Amino acid sequence: MAWSASGAFRQTFIDDWLTTIVLNLDLETHKVALFDNTVTPDFDATAANTAYGAGTWTTGKEMVGTGYTAGGALLTSTTVTGVAGGIAMWDAADTAWTTATFTGAYGALIYADALTTPVADQGIMAVYFGGAYSVTAGTFTIQWSANGIWRADVA
Repeated sequence: MAWSASGAFRQTFIDDWLTTIVLNLDLETHKVALFDNTVTPDFDATAANTAYGAGTWTTGKEMVGTGYTAGGALLTSTTVTGVAGGIAMWDAADTAWTTATFTGAYGALIYADALTTPVADQGIMAVYFGGAYSVTAGTFTIQWSANGIWRADVA
């Protein structure tokens, strides 16, 4: 099996609500790493198996190429806001890799790079692109939705 959907990692949010971790989505330390179609995101996995470099997110599956550095790029200009109708929204600036050349990016892992315990680089969510995307000597951009990276109805 491979990519088929986007989603948040259940255990990350349970860990946050139980204060096992402090997940501040407004930090500028979260990262976005690109992966091929050999990963199978498991949104019910243990925290250890959602982390960058662990579980399905192991080496050999991450993009390799000019302009892309292992570990991905920082998620910048992050914001957490309340939207009308009881909606909480997490958003950030679009993420881009310039002067890039790589093939077959199917999705991205967003992970908490600053977290070290109980699991280093714990996954927050995975975003499926819906198919393969490539770039040749250009800029590869993830344009986050105008409705944010993530929304929750908390009303």
